[in-house]
Amino acid sequence: MDVEEALKFTDNLALTTTGKHLDSLQKAILRGAWDNQKYKEIAEQHHRSEKYVKEVGFKLWKILSSALDDEKLCKANFRAKLENLRVGNVSLVGNGCIHIGNISAESLHSPEVSQSEPQDKDKFKEKASNSEPQVHLDLSDAPEPNLFYNRTSELTTLKQWILENRTRLITIYGLSGIGKTALTLQLIPQIQHEFDYIIYRSFRNSPPLPTLQTNLIQFVSQQQDIELPSLIEHLRSHRCLLILDDVQTIFSSGQLAGHYQPGYENYGTFFKQLAESSHNSCLILLTWEKPREIAALEGENRPCKSLQLNGLGAEAGEIFREKGLAEEEKWSQLIDLYRGNPLWLNIVATMIQDLFGGSVSEFLSYDTLFLGDLECLLHQKCDRLTESEKQVISWLASEAEPVEISKFSANLELSRSALLQAVQSLGRRLLIEKVKQGDKTLFTLQPVLMEYLKNQH
Repeated sequence: MDVEEALKFTDNLALTTTGKHLDSLQKAILRGAWDNQKYKEIAEQHHRSEKYVKEVGFKLWKILSSALDDEKLCKANFRAKLENLRVGNVSLVGNGCIHIGNISAESLHSPEVSQSEPQDKDKFKEKASNSEPQVHLDLSDAPEPNLFYNRTSELTTLKQWILENRTRLITIYGLSGIGKTALTLQLIPQIQHEFDYIIYRSFRNSPPLPTLQTNLIQFVSQQQDIELPSLIEHLRSHRCLLILDDVQTIFSSGQLAGHYQPGYENYGTFFKQLAESSHNSCLILLTWEKPREIAALEGENRPCKSLQLNGLGAEAGEIFREKGLAEEEKWSQLIDLYRGNPLWLNIVATMIQDLFGGSVSEFLSYDTLFLGDLECLLHQKCDRLTESEKQVISWLASEAEPVEISKFSANLELSRSALLQAVQSLGRRLLIEKVKQGDKTLFTLQPVLMEYLKNQH
């Protein structure tokens, strides 16, 4: 067994055990362990702190120890243990399936995932009688999980909606990089045994609705004949969790939030049908902005709900700790300026380390807010806006303080109807912030967006 075989084996084992692939740092730790490297060397090669790498390693050994039923597995004996398994009772079976005695570590990226028959049938039958029902998973479109930061309250809310309230359609929406996908990948292993099928699909390539439906039906039915019962019938006869990521790709640029591209309008009817029809399944949409029809379907006691994912609080300090930033007392200022967005904070932390040797106070001494690679992300967002939305945020960027909506009309050449539509749409895109001041509602922009717009003029 060489290191690549070892990585494939442990990745499949982790995926079967936790529902998640190994991330890049976990793989680096395993490579280092295979080559007898110290944690300090691994940390230096991958620009992480030694303390952080040790923490990730500790959690990794616990996962693998549990999966292999070996309490003594650690970095020092990882290679020897795997090589002994290879010599002993490990065998490769088919495409991505690995047997270790009674353990079947099988890739969830294969079209069908089910437990293969172990070598010891009697022991397996005894164990199976007390085990959870079999779950079929297709996570082939799911990205490799990044580091997950504490989202306990959000996970609790989602589990309550799905398991207790039997919510049929959930929209998780938030800005790019806020952690929608990471949250969902963390949720899957916590609820997977409540479902017969779990399917994750990305909308990166904007699939037409008939293509998506056929793909989903074929997986659930395990057949290739497209003349099969409709998707809604499958969702009634099986408890399925369908996750659709990057849903914003089927919305039009230059239109108000949630307007579909030509040819994709039937998705609106599809989402509405899944929310209103009687079935036992759940659809989760991950998106920058909500579909327009969702708001009308939501309610306290209705089977359609939305979760707006906001930035991290103090837990975002883990990002700075990982990057080796100094002056922990200054971290809260960074978190506030970049609104706790994990992606944004990773970008700025890297820059602080590269240019200021990790000194947060030196970075904060500059009058302007650094954007760097954020400019490209913000350009993508702003390029989707209507002309009226662009007018609104450009004017807001010139205002030092939050303002009432009545002041918009006096400064913008927009009809009242067009103005209200633009402000509502910007709110749905999460590009403006509302501030309560007594009984008044004021509007402003996030500091990052305000800096970006100022740089455009």
